[in-house]
Amino acid sequence: MVRYLGPKNRIARRFGANIFGRSRNPLLKRANPPGMHGARRRKKSDFGLQLEEKQKLKACYGMMTERQLVNTFQKAVGEEGNTAQLFMEKLECRLDNIVYRLNFAATIFAAQQLVSHGHIFVNGKKVDCRSFCVRPGMVISVREKSRNIKAISDVVQGAARIVPEYLSFDKEKFSGTLLLAPQLDQIEALLPVPINIPRVCDFLSHQH
Repeated sequence: MVRYLGPKNRIARRFGANIFGRSRNPLLKRANPPGMHGARRRKKSDFGLQLEEKQKLKACYGMMTERQLVNTFQKAVGEEGNTAQLFMEKLECRLDNIVYRLNFAATIFAAQQLVSHGHIFVNGKKVDCRSFCVRPGMVISVREKSRNIKAISDVVQGAARIVPEYLSFDKEKFSGTLLLAPQLDQIEALLPVPINIPRVCDFLSHQH
């Protein structure tokens, strides 16, 4: 399973937002973009703008690899309906992201670890695949033996983030349910930075 181990704070400063939801906001000490003198930037080409939007999207979902993003997009293209909606729905309904949205983990990276290490159940069965697609009606829960782990219990009891309306959340049972498929406007409102989704789709459709 591919796990991102690169510089997270540098990426957050690049996009000008605490994109990974870290408790120590990387922008507080150094608000400028990385690079000499705050990186004076030239005007980007259309390709450069599309590339940056794609990079922001990959970062929002835990530094996805290019292959993961492309595979998700191709699955959306292969289905009938609005490609942008289907694409973002698939990203948003990844198991690691749902675990993060339910406040089982403080960051998307912590959520990835919970899934990979077998702490998460789907409909009562352990699922350790981060890209598993959660569908409406599925119940996501923390394994009973894992609920006393301080890193998990502190986040769940604190519930610092608002749980999206398309999810139900039972703090006492350490569980939540995907009630219905999230809509594009709901997903965009949750992203830590604004992203031009149609631009990303156009970029991916021409590159692969």
